[in-house]
Formats: sequence, structure tokens, C-alpha cells
Amino acid sequence: MAGISALTKSLQSDSLPLGPETRSGGDARVVSERDLRPLGQILIEDGAIDPRNLLKALVMRQRQSARLGEILLANGWVDEQALARALARQWRASIIDLGEMPPDPRLVDAAGVTLCLAEGMVPWRRVGGVTFVATARPEAFAALVRRLPEQFGTVRMLLCSENAAREAVLKQRRTTLIRQAELRVPGPESCRTRNERRTARLALGLGVLTMAGLLLQPLAVIAVLTFWATLTLVASMILKVASFAAILRRTGRKRAVEEALLQGQMVRREMNAPLPVISVMVPMFAEADIADRLIGRLSRLDYPRELMDIVLVVEETDRITCEALERARLPRWMRIVKVPDGPIRTKPRALNYALNFCRGQIIGVWDAEDRPEPDQLHKVARGFHFAAPDVACLQGVLDYYNPRTNWLARAFTIEYAAWFRGTLAGAAALDLVVPLGGTTLFFRRDLLEKVGGWDAWNVTEDADLGVRLTRRGYRTEMLDTVTHEEANCRLLPWIKQRSRWLKGFAMTWGVHMRDPIGLWRDLGARRFVALQVQLAASVSQYLLAPVLWSFWLLSFGLPHPVRDMLDGGLGGHAISMLVAVFILSELLNITVAAWAVRGSAHRHLLPWVPTMHLYFPLGCLAGWKAIWEVVTKPFYWDKTQHGVFDAAEEDAPAKPSAPPNAALLPVFGGTPARTAARTAAMGEMVPVLGKVG
Repeated sequence: MAGISALTKSLQSDSLPLGPETRSGGDARVVSERDLRPLGQILIEDGAIDPRNLLKALVMRQRQSARLGEILLANGWVDEQALARALARQWRASIIDLGEMPPDPRLVDAAGVTLCLAEGMVPWRRVGGVTFVATARPEAFAALVRRLPEQFGTVRMLLCSENAAREAVLKQRRTTLIRQAELRVPGPESCRTRNERRTARLALGLGVLTMAGLLLQPLAVIAVLTFWATLTLVASMILKVASFAAILRRTGRKRAVEEALLQGQMVRREMNAPLPVISVMVPMFAEADIADRLIGRLSRLDYPRELMDIVLVVEETDRITCEALERARLPRWMRIVKVPDGPIRTKPRALNYALNFCRGQIIGVWDAEDRPEPDQLHKVARGFHFAAPDVACLQGVLDYYNPRTNWLARAFTIEYAAWFRGTLAGAAALDLVVPLGGTTLFFRRDLLEKVGGWDAWNVTEDADLGVRLTRRGYRTEMLDTVTHEEANCRLLPWIKQRSRWLKGFAMTWGVHMRDPIGLWRDLGARRFVALQVQLAASVSQYLLAPVLWSFWLLSFGLPHPVRDMLDGGLGGHAISMLVAVFILSELLNITVAAWAVRGSAHRHLLPWVPTMHLYFPLGCLAGWKAIWEVVTKPFYWDKTQHGVFDAAEEDAPAKPSAPPNAALLPVFGGTPARTAARTAAMGEMVPVLGKVG
């Protein structure tokens, strides 16, 4: 208390140099003049930086939307304390220790927790009619003041670090943040408002009705199930054919553009804006030895380090992962956000919480075992730069680096190649709902926040988010980039993973079908019907797979309960037509899968594509497990265990020999070839570096 009292007296005195003074509600008006010397000059005069490193930072700043201080810190060219002292001199502001002298929680509430975290600031104290606000971004203070409440009156600036501001807000309003993470999505669109008793009664009633029907009228029940299974199969085939045709058309157009570029008939569009800060959240749970591998994988990225904001999201109660991360030496561009405990522990809840601490306007998600392509973030920046304003999400392709482990890994890799390169790409090409994958997806932050982020209570939060984005009028586009991770190569974990997906699909369908008329109005007829096929029909196919399998008996002339009923249907051709549908379905699946793995990386999987007929029946067990969990434990997250395939050598950080231009590699964060290209592109900027800050 004595320290706070002494500081308060100092703040009231005229001898203490303070930052800009501004009145809320009006134009920014600087009362105390700042030091007009550039930050770089002050650092050089202090002996805090090598002039050569400053020159590199200034070159980088010409092409990036990053502050000079961030560039210097990210590359280790300046000490954090030295930078803080230089900023204090430049802005004539005092540095506040928010740990020793915490802010007034009433002021934090008045400004809003979200604004504080997004802008790296915290209202500290109100003394003598003046509100002191600590900020980590002094250059943006004048614009920030206009967004503060009128009741703050006269505002003066203090300085603090980004981490200090975040920690101060977290200590004051931790409970508020976690409740927001759980309740971001409105109740009518969230799984949290589901009526569990009604769901249980409905499931029990359907079960009893089906059993009674099988005892009293078995043929009628089997006929109804057969009709529904066949209808959903035909609907899925139609959608798959339409999607595949759309992909082929898009592939043809892309090939034509590439040929036109090679022949000089077209000019490639160049990105003419600074590279943005990209925040990527990496949710982790029960990961004992992932830290070193994760650092190695992400160190291969060639995006500028000062523009990379990698947020490792871990549950506070997960001691295994927390201890592993504490032992690791994380680079500055990688940091940890611990999620407080609560009534549920799900990935979407953790993502919602961590979103508050991201500093980028582009938000991405990777899994802990992911290995993205080195230029992935450059593709993301370019993709959003040229995308239409209504494109809220860019979805990359998920692939696997261990398909040769066993047959299950091969089939899993084939299935995912067909899913991402066929199903999702087709949905995007047809402008349908894209049920997002859980990783390698990137969002415009403002649009993500407009739709409420992720539903913390949904175990397939990605698919649900894809539906809500489309309902709000936003679109998802596929991004031509690949992320590799470990293919599921054990039967029991495969069933657990698949059951979680199917359970989430069922719950997502149930949530959005609470108001079918509203869903129809939001999506339109075409998207509405397609969504029924994407969610309801796909779950039905897994659940009723035994009904469809039984009809293979007919093709061999073996007895079947509904043979007599089918013999007289459709002019005596019902059985033939049914078998023809099954065969066409298999041929279609084989065609799409073979097309998806035709590339050089997975061409060796082509002989295994026909065996997918034996792979999909495994999903029947997962389907029934999923329905059981929808009733008994809907919010249970059945985590997929990884680490069976040892990719240690592939995950180790690369150690290239020093190239001729090695001195510039830290500047651009890429390979020698990329560095040379970017250096040449920036050559015209060098004459403007007379300004030092």
C-alpha cells in the first residue's frame, strides 16, 4: 500500500514526465510532448542494439504490419528491459509494475475485458480526476482513447508489457473469461441447452418401438429401414457426384490459369499489403513428450517470427502437459495459455478462452501433432488478401506421414484424402455448408467473433462452426496447403475417434434442426437439403450399414427376409436395381478415392483403394457407440491417442549449413532461396532507410 501511495503522489506531481493526455469523446490532444527522436536512434544512443540489426529490422518493417519493437524482440536483437527504457524516454511515460500495483477492477469492467486483451492495455487507477491507462502499444494510444468510456474523463498513458497487461486482466477477471468461453454461442444454437431427459426418452421410445415392430411386424420394420438406408445412400451418391464434378471443373480452370501464366497470357497477382500477424492456437491435452517435437515442426515455418503468434492452449489441471512445457525452452513467438478448470473440458471451450489472448487478426488452429508445410502461413496471408470480404475461413488439407504403418493407416489416409480433396473441396466449390476439419483452418478474427466462436459444448465444434458461418452468410474456401500428422493405425483408438465425430454430427444436426424453418430460411433450399445429406444421412449410413450389407445376399441368390416383397416391385426389377445402386456406390467411392491419392506422395496407395469396402464397416461399431454416448454422456471428449508412429527424425529441427546470405536468414525466417528472392524484391526499399525508427 505504501508503494501505491507513493506512486500516486508522484503521478499527481508535475515533475513526473507523462505520456499523451487525451479527453474521451473528442479528438486526441497531446498535452505532454513526446521525444521526437525515433525509437531506433534512442536504442543506438543507449548502446542497446547493433546498428546492423536495426537496419535489418527496418527493412523487415517495410513489408510487415509489426511494430519495430516486436521485430527486435522476436529476433533477439534487443533486450526487453532496454526496449522498455527506450520507449519510456520516447513517449515520456512511466513504466508501471502491474504485478506489484494491480489495476482497479472497476475500471477493467468499465473498459471491457475483451477490449483490454485485444489492445494490450489495462486501465490502472483514477487519481484526482485523471484515469491512468497502462498500454504496451504507445503508438496506438491516441486511437485507443476514443474507444474508452466517457466516464474515464481525462486519460494519461503509462507503459507496460503485453504479458503484464494480459496477466493483470486475467487475475482480475479470470472467472468472467472462462464463463464467456463456455457461453459464447447463443443458447438456441448451442448444445448446452439440449434437453437431455427428452433426448433419453426419445431414444428409449424409438428403441422400444423398433423392437416391438421387429416382434410384431418384422417385414414392415425391415422394409422401412431398407427404404431409408437406400434413400440416404442414393442422396449421398448424388451429392458426391455433384461435388466431384465441381472439383474437376475447378481443377480444369486452375490448370488453364497456370498454363496462361506460363505462356505470359496472364500476370500473377502480387500481394501489395504488409504481411499480417497470424495467431495459431494449438490445443494440447495429456501430451507428455510433445513439446520438443512441436517446436521442431513449427520452427520449419518460414513466416517472419515477429508475425507468428503460436499459442499453446493447455488445461490448467493437465499436469502432464504443463510440466512438459515448463521443461521446454519456448521461443518468443510461442507462448502458453492455461485454461482454468470448469464444468466441461473440451477443445472448443479451450479455444474460446485462448482466443482472448491472441494478438493476430487472422486466427488459425493446428493440432499438437501437426506438421504444416513451411510456407503455409504465407499462403494463408495471401489467401485472405485476395479473398472476397465474405470469406470467413480458409480450410487446408490434412494428410498423413505414416500411411505405410499398416492396413488401417493406409485406409485412414485414403479416406482423409477423399474427404478433404473430395467432400470438403466439393462442398466449397458448390457453395454449400463446409463441415470444417478440426485443424489447418484459419479465420478472419472479426467474422469468427461475430458468429460467437466455437460451441464449447459440441464435440465436433468444427462442423458446427461451418454450419453457423454459412447461416450468417459467410463462405469457406479451400486453401492449397497441406498439414501432415499421424494416421490412426490402431483399431480401438480409431473407433473412439470416429464415434466422437459421429456423435458430434448427430448433435450438430439436432441443434440446428430445432428450428427447421429458420434453418431453411438461413441456408436456402439447396444448402438445407445438402446439409441433411452431409449430417443426417452420413450418420444413418453408419448406423444402418448392416441392413445394406444384408442385401449382398441377394446378389448371390441367397435367402433374404424381404426377397418376396422386392420380387414384385418395380416390374420385377427391384432387386437388380438395388444391387446396381450398391455396385455404383462402390465404384463411385473407388473413383473418388483413387483420384484423391493420384499424386506422387500417395500413389503407392492406389492398389489399396478397393480394400476400402472392408474399411467402412468398422464405422458401424463407432456409429452405435456414438448414439449411445449422445444419450448417456453427450459432452464426453474421447481423446485420440497419438505417438505410435515414431517420427522423431522427421520432427527434429533442420540444421542447414550456412549459405552465403546466412546473415539475412533470421530477417526473413526462410530458406536461402526464399531469402534471396525477398531480398531482391525489397532492394528498392533500401534508399528509404535514412529514417531510423
